[in-house]
Amino acid sequence: MKLFFTYLKYKRKSLLILAGFAILFAVSFYLYRLPVKAVLYPAALSIIIGGVYLAADYGATKKRHDMLVSILTLPPELIDSMPAPDALPDEDYQKIIAILCEKYRVSAEQAMVRYNDMVDYYTVWAHQIKTPIASMRLTLQNEDTALSRKLLNDLARIESYVNMVLTFLRLESDSSDYVIQEYKLDTIVRTAVKKFSGEFIAKKLSLDYSVPDITVLTDEKWLSFVIEQVLSNAVKYTEAGGVSVYMEAPKTLCIRDTGIGISPEDLPRIFENGYTGFNGRMDKRASGIGLYLCKRICDNLGHGISAESTPGKGTTIRIALEIKEYEIE
Repeated sequence: MKLFFTYLKYKRKSLLILAGFAILFAVSFYLYRLPVKAVLYPAALSIIIGGVYLAADYGATKKRHDMLVSILTLPPELIDSMPAPDALPDEDYQKIIAILCEKYRVSAEQAMVRYNDMVDYYTVWAHQIKTPIASMRLTLQNEDTALSRKLLNDLARIESYVNMVLTFLRLESDSSDYVIQEYKLDTIVRTAVKKFSGEFIAKKLSLDYSVPDITVLTDEKWLSFVIEQVLSNAVKYTEAGGVSVYMEAPKTLCIRDTGIGISPEDLPRIFENGYTGFNGRMDKRASGIGLYLCKRICDNLGHGISAESTPGKGTTIRIALEIKEYEIE
């Protein structure tokens, strides 16, 4: 019905002209004192013919409208699917649309080429920088001093940031290398915790570990990245106390620290891209991308991730591993 009233609105000029002609004929008949009956028959016939034409024209307009609306959901390259123009303005508009779609296609292709070049560059850079990192680690492992241990911890942070870049690039690409199967959760978590053993020792933080020997349906590599990011934040923002890693029913992995915590106004936004919050702005090293990547990965894996925090007392990150079920091939 809304379309019909819109149709009448666009046809109002033609309808007003027809009404003006009818009034003109009526006045002419009146002035010449001709019998009114002489015009009733042709007037009624004209109304019937006009009504039929109006209904047919509305039907054709509605059909074209529905077709154009459906074309809006198609890719720009299917511009040939548009209905044939029945008037010169329609043909002009279609030419304009075709030109704009071609410009859009060219711009999209250029943007994709630039994006692929950027991805290739950063991928090569990330892999190349791992070589000097590995070399520095081998050199530092031959020493056992306070300075070498500190440098090893800093080197681990650098490698973590490099892995974060690679993860971001892989998430933005069309392809993925997910291998969904059952893994032992304890093995995944222990491997991630060991990577931060040096930082635990350097900061004299305690570790309360109680992850049972259970299996979860996930991807080992991607879930390891999530756990490592959460542990990295826990160690980074905890100066005293420790970190607890435990399970909640049915299959929720919890990582709790006794660090500086997150303010209530920042808590709802910590999984947004680039959002660092008050504590992150105080710490110039914060990028605001780690938890964003964790959220993206958990969404792709069918897991859930949430945070609970009290400023000055610590933060608890929960990774729900039972949210989505997969069909095992």
